[in-house]
Amino acid sequence: MTRYIKLTMVMLMVSVLAVSCDDFLDVNTDPNRPTSAPYQGLMINTTLETARNTQRVSASTGYFFQHLVSPNAATSIDVHAPVSLGTIWSSIYFTMGDLAQIINQAEEQGATHYVGVAKVLQAYNLGLLVSTFGDVPYEEAFFAQTLTPKYDSDEALYGEILQLLADAIVALQSTQSLTSPGNDDLIFRGNRPAWLRTAHALRARYLNHYSKLPSYNPQQILTHIDNAFQSNAQDFQMAFFTENATVRNPWYNVALNNAGLLLGGWLSDQIIDHMNGTIYGVFDPRLPLITMADTSSGNFIGTRNGAGRGAARERFERTALEVGSFYASGPTAPLEMSTFVEMKFIEAEAALTLDPNRSFAAYEAGIRAHMTKLGVAQADIDAYWSNPEVSDRASFGRDKIMKEKYVAMFLNPETWNDARRYDYAYARWRIPANHNPDLGGQMIRRARYPDSEIQRNASQMPNKTLTDRLFWDVP
Repeated sequence: MTRYIKLTMVMLMVSVLAVSCDDFLDVNTDPNRPTSAPYQGLMINTTLETARNTQRVSASTGYFFQHLVSPNAATSIDVHAPVSLGTIWSSIYFTMGDLAQIINQAEEQGATHYVGVAKVLQAYNLGLLVSTFGDVPYEEAFFAQTLTPKYDSDEALYGEILQLLADAIVALQSTQSLTSPGNDDLIFRGNRPAWLRTAHALRARYLNHYSKLPSYNPQQILTHIDNAFQSNAQDFQMAFFTENATVRNPWYNVALNNAGLLLGGWLSDQIIDHMNGTIYGVFDPRLPLITMADTSSGNFIGTRNGAGRGAARERFERTALEVGSFYASGPTAPLEMSTFVEMKFIEAEAALTLDPNRSFAAYEAGIRAHMTKLGVAQADIDAYWSNPEVSDRASFGRDKIMKEKYVAMFLNPETWNDARRYDYAYARWRIPANHNPDLGGQMIRRARYPDSEIQRNASQMPNKTLTDRLFWDVP
């Protein structure tokens, strides 16, 4: 009995101490220093970083789809060596981690419109990640108590992307939301119809990636196209907003650095010859708005991937992004993520067999809309369209669509997905000089996992090579 009383007394004292300790910790918790960021603050960061992630991906994969080229011979990424793209990996994961917090907090509080916007952004960032690397951690990547999250298959993650967008459409259509995004949304400033259009546009994009598979459903794509962007003014893009180097248009930074002889942003002869008349015999009036001609000859001259500039000067003899050109026009220039122009070319591809007249009309509309956006004079637009190489109906087909989309999606990372779906079948395509011999003359199909992941999570990492294809990229 005495032992029982003593044990009871000890347990009572422990309970009192525990309560006192809890009270003490409560007293010393600073209510002005929350342990998790509010979703409104996270929205500012995630909209900004989504745009920056777009450029981070294209600044690397642009060498694979040959919009970009290194001015120096045999640069690793230019020749498809197995480089570590750690900045892309970590930046996208940081953004998706913040978006996961927004979704959780907003769902708990009934902020349905925040949930919708965050799911669109989550789907977009996940799409960037999967399209670059293939299988990646997702299900266990954010809140699971593990330092070695399992890898989810790229096919399963495409299902997640499409589900996120479907959920976003439902959330954005809701009339009930505790609060809604406003100026904390740096892309659309809380414009809910704009986010709805974007969700449909991205559904169309990712469903179009299935073009090589039996499950490809062009009618479903066209339905989303009908609910997506209807003009250039509705594009999913973000205008940057200060002269500060960290929050101004990153392509402008590249052009500015190149002008200061910190070389970068040089353009491949593939995209230049695509536009200067070398390959197709028709000069594209968008070319002077994208880059600058050689000051001595007046010609637009690209650089072959992997070969470097040779004896050419560091500036003016080869094309590069130039300050004042459309995609590097200034520090606050918008950065495109998905556009009305892209929708027109997806529509042209999806409707090609279902409705050839609709396909051809969408193809023309895509060309004209892109030229209009870049500021091409109407007379030059009409002259370009009147060239049979562009507008001949008898020879119209997928090759023409992909040829024009390759220009209209300049510097957009989606172009690498197009190139792989198209099996790099652009006219006069060449593998880079000094190409990585381990690829056996094949073009790269996915990026190598970064060094940080190899060091921390190798036990979960699938055994993939640079020539292993994503699930939708069947031979």
